[in-house]
Amino acid sequence: MAAAGLCSFLATAFFLLASSSALVEELDETFKETRQEDVWLVDFYAPWCGHCKKLEPVWNEVGIEMRSSGSPVRVGKMDATVHSSIASEFGVRGFPTIKLLKSDMAYNYRGPRTKEDIIEFANRVAGPLIRPLPSQQMFDHVQKRHSVLFLYVGVESTLKEKFIEVASELIVYTYFFSASEEVLPEYVTLNEVPAVLVFKDSTYFVYDEYEDGDLSSWVNKERFEGYLHVDGFTLYELGDTGKLVAVAVIDEKNNSVEHTGLKSIVQEVARDYRDHFHRDFQFGHMDGNDYINSLLME
Repeated sequence: MAAAGLCSFLATAFFLLASSSALVEELDETFKETRQEDVWLVDFYAPWCGHCKKLEPVWNEVGIEMRSSGSPVRVGKMDATVHSSIASEFGVRGFPTIKLLKSDMAYNYRGPRTKEDIIEFANRVAGPLIRPLPSQQMFDHVQKRHSVLFLYVGVESTLKEKFIEVASELIVYTYFFSASEEVLPEYVTLNEVPAVLVFKDSTYFVYDEYEDGDLSSWVNKERFEGYLHVDGFTLYELGDTGKLVAVAVIDEKNNSVEHTGLKSIVQEVARDYRDHFHRDFQFGHMDGNDYINSLLME
């Protein structure tokens, strides 16, 4: 009985492994002609790459989740060493490279390689560039789900055209919405419409072309919460914003006053002086080991 039970367990495990792999399609040269029929999330890998091998079980989980959730996004993988011409066309320069391919657009994924983060990226980019919010109830629902969101308020305008252009570039990082002025909460005051706002940190900021310059640069700067738990990846991303980074480097396992106090001071400055500093500074804390590793990677 014990042997029979073990055989049954192994057969089930093999079936689940085979099923998960089947949900990730192995792509070849024909993909070049057929890809525009669907939205694709593709892992370009090299068989010898250690990071690719580490991603493989996560990628299989992504395939399972996307299929079970009814997502229209198809999940695939391509050996970039075999199909190097296609990989080169998509600008693959390292391994693994994750891209979402939608119509003629190819969006790079640069986030943490976790199932949740990859799926969130795929669902965001595969959907509409600008998501309409027809009611205040819908606005409240969206605000509870997203720590940072960008909103266009008003009718058709050159500002909206620019907003759409920026969304097409930065949808890989954040969400973009549109609404009429009536949908906004009562605490929001606008001097004029059309307008672009960012909601985060329990408040909002209005884009001002004179103060903030280019809309794309402003969105890139404001796409993070005012205070962050910074890791190596986030520190790298913050380098693209143009902001100065004020980070408390601490030992997260050390609960002494020296470490917790320093973290609290930075949090208080981020909160109490955000109106004064948010345009130019990013605040957060970082574990010392992550900080040293990031310096070594740089």
